[in-house]
Amino acid sequence: MEILGIDVGGSGMKGGIVDIKTGEMISERHRIPTPKSRKPKEMADVIAEIVDHFDYKGKVGCGFPTVIKKGICKSPGNLHKSWLDIDVEQLFEEKTGLDFTVVNDADIAGYASMEYGIGKGKEGLVVMITIGTGLGSGAFYDGKLIPNFELGQIPYKKYKKIELWAAASAKEREKLSYKKWGKRFNKFLKYVDLIIAPDLILLGGGTSKDFDEFKKYIKINTPVVPAELQNHAGIIGAAAAALHKIPMDV
Repeated sequence: MEILGIDVGGSGMKGGIVDIKTGEMISERHRIPTPKSRKPKEMADVIAEIVDHFDYKGKVGCGFPTVIKKGICKSPGNLHKSWLDIDVEQLFEEKTGLDFTVVNDADIAGYASMEYGIGKGKEGLVVMITIGTGLGSGAFYDGKLIPNFELGQIPYKKYKKIELWAAASAKEREKLSYKKWGKRFNKFLKYVDLIIAPDLILLGGGTSKDFDEFKKYIKINTPVVPAELQNHAGIIGAAAAALHKIPMDV
């Protein structure tokens, strides 16, 4: 079965057609920059552009970078504040005429790795950290999703949330070397290790492909490995979510 998966990020919105049986992308990834306003109407327009690009008519899965409960945005995250309490599924369905399943982006990136990638069959507490505009996190215990695990929201010093200091966007904004940024990211991982003591940490998002550039600055005892699906995990997981309706609202 082939399903369109869309991965919404703070800087880019990406889509692709996924073979749900194998978990493989069977199309080229199509990316459109996230509108600078990050407002609902403008972002819904981009969603429609992605659907039109693939001339797609079926179910759509969408990873979204905020807390999502039953399709509704419960925190605007790094998007415009007007997203709060918006029914994201309804908005996208009205814009495209298609059936949408919208879930937290880090949750579905983790889901992809647990179903099709390095996390498959792993027991205990596994955490996926997606490194991008923010620091998304998805948690799984014995393969079962614990939804909306927002570790990037931990306050840190003068920052309202630690992702403002340690995400890839901070590296770009402050023009940090991998050494300086890697030490920041390691500090974040130390908090994760202290607070929830996971058995394995998987890294996703665009920056995960550069793991060799910063892995020597990771100094925690918990194993930290890049997910093989890397930047495609969000698309693959979103497509799988549309089919399996993974429980995101408990």
